[in-house]
Amino acid sequence: MIISTLSSTETLSLLSLSLACCAVISNTFQGDGEPLIASIAFSGIAFAASYSMIRWLGPTFLRAGRKGKDLNKIHKNEIPETMGAICAVVYLLIIIVFIPFPFYKDIVSATSGGGNRDVVQEIEAVQTGRFLHRFPHSKLASYLSAILSLQSVVILGIGDDIFDIRWRHKFFIPAIASIPILIVYFVDFGVTQIVVPIPLQPYLGELFDLGFLYYIYMAGVSIFCPNSINILAGINGIEVSQSLVIAFLLVLNDCLYLFVPYPHPATDSHLFSLYMLLPFIGVSLALWWHNWYPARVFVGDTYCYFAGMVFAVVGILGHFSKTLLLLLIPQCFNFLYSVPQLFHIIPCPRHRLPRFNARTGLLEVSVTEWQHPPKPIVAMGLKWLHRLHLVRVTMNKEKQIVESSNLTVLNLWLVWFGPKKEDRLAVEILMMQLLCGLFGLFIRHRLALWVFKSDNLSV
Repeated sequence: MIISTLSSTETLSLLSLSLACCAVISNTFQGDGEPLIASIAFSGIAFAASYSMIRWLGPTFLRAGRKGKDLNKIHKNEIPETMGAICAVVYLLIIIVFIPFPFYKDIVSATSGGGNRDVVQEIEAVQTGRFLHRFPHSKLASYLSAILSLQSVVILGIGDDIFDIRWRHKFFIPAIASIPILIVYFVDFGVTQIVVPIPLQPYLGELFDLGFLYYIYMAGVSIFCPNSINILAGINGIEVSQSLVIAFLLVLNDCLYLFVPYPHPATDSHLFSLYMLLPFIGVSLALWWHNWYPARVFVGDTYCYFAGMVFAVVGILGHFSKTLLLLLIPQCFNFLYSVPQLFHIIPCPRHRLPRFNARTGLLEVSVTEWQHPPKPIVAMGLKWLHRLHLVRVTMNKEKQIVESSNLTVLNLWLVWFGPKKEDRLAVEILMMQLLCGLFGLFIRHRLALWVFKSDNLSV
């Protein structure tokens, strides 16, 4: 049964949260705008709005045919799908409304004389833009380009949910959506040099200029992030939960730069990252509440593309795309592990999620059936992977492979540790995500000193 109303406790809690956040936002205008505090308050409103709308619009989505069956349950009931679109729309509206807050002090400075609101200027001086040269147009361009890229990828996600676009057709679309942020990066920042590790500096120098290849790399990040969230999926709550873990790790990385005892040159970049991430965490928590085991809604492809693009935007415009990839170690491994199926070297079924055993109530490894024996080189590779416990194969009497496990991290985890309950599997994968992310931050800020002269945290 789909619950479409809020309980009295939920209504009172969400209303109280919204009123408190509105009070905080109105109070920020007493000073210099306090955009970070305002962003936290807007995140609370985003949570309340998303939570309510997911509950209210569930039956509407069902009537519109946006529904799916939970295949990992005994009773495969139909529940609303594509609910991530609600979160994406709420997020976009929130960050659009938030636009004046990061620039409040600059707006005052540009229109009333050096930031002093008590100074009155002649109207002709204001109209001719006497002080508008002080306004940080480059920062505004970064913000607006981020919104434009996110809007583009949300359209892709909704189209995929409705029309089920083939993977090979939609794979490169995020790169097109990233064009606005790449143009702003080129105009505003334009750095395409990378620091060379100390052992290679005698041959390449301290800096190596990649030129246009750096923009291809950033476009590749924009392609990888949305698709990486989309392919590590298949059990209740895993898409939203992994996104939340990554978002909190990015927030932790931002805080490392903001709470140093001296003004850091990257402060503005990491504040921008927080402005984009905090509302994302707000809408994602609301979706997680409804999508965690046992799921009452499905997130749909829209959320996966939207979440991945948020990470790509903050990584590129925040100038820490390499740090971002260190936080996506499980997603990188899952993509590389899935490549033989994604490129149809090995047969790829439509659903590669673990198989539900109705008798035990546990998830087991799902398999691909070979209608014809694989080519010798493929068979040899699968047998080697089987010996390394990286895949599970079943052979007939003629020693020919008739079944092989699907190549996803979820199935690999079950190969290693055996059948598990769905929620237990999700928790273990998320713990692995968290530990890998913390290790990635350790690599970035500590182990990197082994091969680089300094960490930019100490700049």
